[in-house]
Amino acid sequence: MYLAAEEGGNILLPPLAEIIVGLVAFGLVLWVLSKFVFPKMEEMYQARVDAIEGGIKRAEAAQAEANQLLEQYRAQLAEARTDAAKIRDDARADAEGIRQDILAKAREESDRIIAAGKEQLAAERATIVRELRTEVGTIAVDLASKIVGESLADEARRKGTVERFLTDLESTGAR
Repeated sequence: MYLAAEEGGNILLPPLAEIIVGLVAFGLVLWVLSKFVFPKMEEMYQARVDAIEGGIKRAEAAQAEANQLLEQYRAQLAEARTDAAKIRDDARADAEGIRQDILAKAREESDRIIAAGKEQLAAERATIVRELRTEVGTIAVDLASKIVGESLADEARRKGTVERFLTDLESTGAR
């Protein structure tokens, strides 16, 4: 350096041989970089971009699948609710049917018991009426015998008199 200053050159400028060697070395480094390093870097960059884009696509696909599954879940839930409501309505209808059956059977049983009671009452009434007719007939004959003064002991006469008396009594009661 010192020599270059004595020769009258600029001390800040390197010698021409160094510039040429530097340019050749720079060209060689540039050629090695462009031939081996830059393609590898571009490959890695592209792989990284593909990985990111693939990740985004996979995330979008996963999001779409999740949305589809959510819609399926909602549809199944709505269907389950509809089925539950139908089952509940069917159960209510069955319960109402059972209730109506029980009420109908209870009415039938009640009607049967009332009919049996009426039959029994009619039979007892007929028995009581028969017994009363006989007793009233006997009392009437005794009373008539005392009033008329003659004996109505004859059975045929007594029955005719009793029957007339009861018929007259019934016709008077019917009016």
